[in-house]
Amino acid sequence: MGGFFGAISRENCKHDVFFGTDYHSHLGTRRGGLAFYDEEHGFQRQIHNIENTPFRTKFERDLLDMGGTVGIGCISDTDPQPLLVRSSLGLFAICTVGIINNAEEIVEKLFPGHQFMAMSSGKVNSTELVAALINRCTNLVDGIRYAQSVIDGSCTILLLQKDCIVAARDRMGRLPVLVGSKETGYCVSFESFACQKLGYRVERNLGPGEIVKVTPDGVEQLGAPGEKMKICAFLWTYYGYPNSNYEGENVELVRYRNGEIMARQEAANGTMPDVDYVAGVPDSGLPHAIGYANQSHRAFARPFVKYTPTWARSFMPSNQEMRNLVAEMKQIPVPELIEGKKLLLVDDSIVRGTQLRETVEFLYKSGAKEVHMRSACPPIMYGCKYLNFSRSNSVMELLARRVIQELEGDEGQKHTVDYADGTTERGKAMRQAICREMGFDSLEYQSLDGLLEAIGLDRDKVCTYCWTGEE
Repeated sequence: MGGFFGAISRENCKHDVFFGTDYHSHLGTRRGGLAFYDEEHGFQRQIHNIENTPFRTKFERDLLDMGGTVGIGCISDTDPQPLLVRSSLGLFAICTVGIINNAEEIVEKLFPGHQFMAMSSGKVNSTELVAALINRCTNLVDGIRYAQSVIDGSCTILLLQKDCIVAARDRMGRLPVLVGSKETGYCVSFESFACQKLGYRVERNLGPGEIVKVTPDGVEQLGAPGEKMKICAFLWTYYGYPNSNYEGENVELVRYRNGEIMARQEAANGTMPDVDYVAGVPDSGLPHAIGYANQSHRAFARPFVKYTPTWARSFMPSNQEMRNLVAEMKQIPVPELIEGKKLLLVDDSIVRGTQLRETVEFLYKSGAKEVHMRSACPPIMYGCKYLNFSRSNSVMELLARRVIQELEGDEGQKHTVDYADGTTERGKAMRQAICREMGFDSLEYQSLDGLLEAIGLDRDKVCTYCWTGEE
């Protein structure tokens, strides 16, 4: 996925931009970038690969020679950015977050013969494409609106000019963007905790498709928000940071509620097993597990912990085999909480199941008597087409869809709603098949209704595409 942070001030804001961007490091693993402007040095930009080295370490030395009263930074899972663009609209730096599913079609139709920067995959650099679309219009606002209108997917934009920052939330508001203020200026951020930690007060969230211009003196709305919103539910389930609030709902509290609702439903359905401990898969599974333990009156424990001083995240390496190996090496058991114990393990989600299978094997090798698995969200049936979560070359890479195919072939793919429901015969069959394959003693998923209850927003404002396939 990715995230960004920008600041504009009456004084040098390089440290705010540096730390604000660093606070978005949990959202991406491939590239980090900073861009500043000051009158003496003009535009300055630096991009680094952060696959094996954290953002902070890569950019600390750059700060000695960079800075200004306005700057932006980004963490990216895809393109090297921010890009510095010279055009008829002037010189600006730009970074984007989202996915352009129809990039090749746009290039063929609107830019025949135009040469675009290619990423290592050979695909068009999507940020450069967005800049080219913006530059087809006579002003930035029309250009941003135009770019977002022709993109199939999503596109949230942060743009740096000499005297201002322009921020544009995706037209369906799939990701959050907020504006914060303090005495010396303003910031733009994805994560609310990032601006609060740096001394900013959260002024407001941008609405879906809203465009604003931010200067040291205030915020000017350039484009009004739309009425429809589809913010990503996985912000609360998985990749949102615990301290952040999105649309007024705190991530950590939503995860507690979600675990409580899961336990409440299990008690009503009679599916709650007798276990010694409820545990969470670190890190995002932990608060769901705390909520489950509190509601079920089972003891919460941490039977294994992640060793993170050298590998902060298991998905950092680009090679899947290396990611799996790193994930395995990071899991350090607490034998006294595992040997002879019956464990109920809560994870934020089950996508492909590869690392989860290894986690369960690790627990059995460490002496666990039983391992019961719970997913804090429904079975994932569709690869995300709007952000970079649960994207797959084929839906058959998703554990639930693959098992459905094994059980019933193509016919089963017509009944994903039944399979998602654990009370139906199909739903029970899928869960039993996954248990056999993965080594679980039991498996249950949070229901979609339960998850939406935990989030607390109007369900029509929340994107649930990866579970339902409905836009």
